[in-house]
Amino acid sequence: MAGVALRQIRAIIAVCEEGSFTRAAARENATQSGISQHVAAVERLLGVKLFERSAAGVRATPAGQHYYKHCVEAIGQLENANEEVRGFADRVTGDLRIGLMPTMTRAALAPTLEQFVPRYPDVRLHIVEGYSGLLTDMVLADELDFAVVPTFEGRVGLKSRLIVRDREMLVSSPRRGFAPLTPVRLKDWGPLKIIVPGRPNVRRRNIEIYLQTHGVEVADMMEMDAMFGTLDFVARSDWVAILSGLICVKDIESTERVINPIFDPPLFAEFVVISPSRRTLSTPARLFLDAFETQITRIQDVWASIIPPAVFPEISERRPIRRLRAAKG
Repeated sequence: MAGVALRQIRAIIAVCEEGSFTRAAARENATQSGISQHVAAVERLLGVKLFERSAAGVRATPAGQHYYKHCVEAIGQLENANEEVRGFADRVTGDLRIGLMPTMTRAALAPTLEQFVPRYPDVRLHIVEGYSGLLTDMVLADELDFAVVPTFEGRVGLKSRLIVRDREMLVSSPRRGFAPLTPVRLKDWGPLKIIVPGRPNVRRRNIEIYLQTHGVEVADMMEMDAMFGTLDFVARSDWVAILSGLICVKDIESTERVINPIFDPPLFAEFVVISPSRRTLSTPARLFLDAFETQITRIQDVWASIIPPAVFPEISERRPIRRLRAAKG
């Protein structure tokens, strides 16, 4: 009996992840009829229906979901083999497409590039700054090798791992009267006029839940998905924002903004690196992530040296930095 061809496996994966023959065809640079024929051929070969077709789209049957998982694993093993063989090369080369949020670019990106670029000059970098929804869609569309976004429930076609669990900070103008770097209990300082991310941003939900659960009085709320606009407006007004310590570290000695750790209870933001389920991170991607995570750890260490541990205890388990033996760069 003939086996399932690789192009048919890729068609199954694309249809399952896209939920549409049309979008799957666009992703695979194929025709819709071609994708349909690949799926139909596999269904005939296996003797089982893999997808339910309806006016609302295409959804994998239980058998289709099970088969999809094995297809992704098979493609992943092939990608792993390719990357392992590339590791025998004398130089690290190739295109690397990265998506980062402003939270990550303000303090961690430049020092990462300062180390990475001279060491791996043959890697062609393409870095996109954006918010989580855009970056997630770009990863799914294969426009990015990976992106770093707030943790979320997950989507078909993506795999993720935790990259950092970061402390959230209150950011305000000196006119608000907070003592710099002193831990603050938000419920003692209401009513607050607070800037929050848009609703598609996972952090928006986490912040609202925290405010409601812990009795923080809010006088007004402004939605703004413009990180540097937020920082500038806070410095010029009596509005405040809750931002990740990763982006706030550059304001530790600022005279324009005051940074205060939130405590009793503390508030954390978790960030994950996401990539397509069917792909293995390339050697350049893994090397870049190693350098990037080193900078994130450095920032976490800065905050750990400033925040009183009795009030704001250290995160009990810090994920160790992965080390990858690099090819000669």
